[in-house]
Amino acid sequence: MDVFEAIRTLLAVRSYEDRAIPPDVVRRIVEAAHLTASSINLQPWHFVVVQDRDMLQRLGRAVQTGPYISQAPLAVAVAVERDSKYAVSDASRAIQDMMLTAWDAGVGSNWTGFEGLQRIAELLDIPARFDVLAVIPFGYPAKDVGRGKKKRKPLSEVVSSEKYGRPFGQ
Repeated sequence: MDVFEAIRTLLAVRSYEDRAIPPDVVRRIVEAAHLTASSINLQPWHFVVVQDRDMLQRLGRAVQTGPYISQAPLAVAVAVERDSKYAVSDASRAIQDMMLTAWDAGVGSNWTGFEGLQRIAELLDIPARFDVLAVIPFGYPAKDVGRGKKKRKPLSEVVSSEKYGRPFGQ
C-alpha cells in the first residue's frame, strides 16, 4: 500500500481477533517507531513492547480510554523523556508511523491514554525520567472496519491559503 493510501484508509480499531501477530510484523512496527525522524536526532523516547497476556489485561484495566488493550495480542507503551521539549512531537510522529506500518500489514490499532498513565509506568518499570504518552494496542480487526470511510469536515473548513480564512484552491 502506498503511504497516501494508508493515511486515507487508516481507521481506529478497538476490537481484535484472537490471533498472534507474526514476529516479523511486530519487528516492522517497532522499527517504524525507531526509524522515525526526531528533532536534533535526540530520540527522546522509549518503547515497551508488551505481548504477555496477563500484562495486556492489566494495561487494559489501567488505561481508562483503552479497556480493549486486554483483547489485543500486542501493545506498545510509548514513554517520553520528561525534560525534552521535543518529546511529545517526536513520539507522536513515531506512534503514527507504527500505526501506518501496522495498517499496511492488515493490523489495526488505536491511540489510548491521554492522561493518568502513571500506573502504566509503574506496571512496566519505566524510570521516573519518562512520562508515558500513550499505549497503542495492535491486532487484526475482529470485524470488517472498512477502509477509507472517514467522517471529516470539508477541506474548506480546516484549510486556508496563505492566511486564515482565505479559501484553499484545489
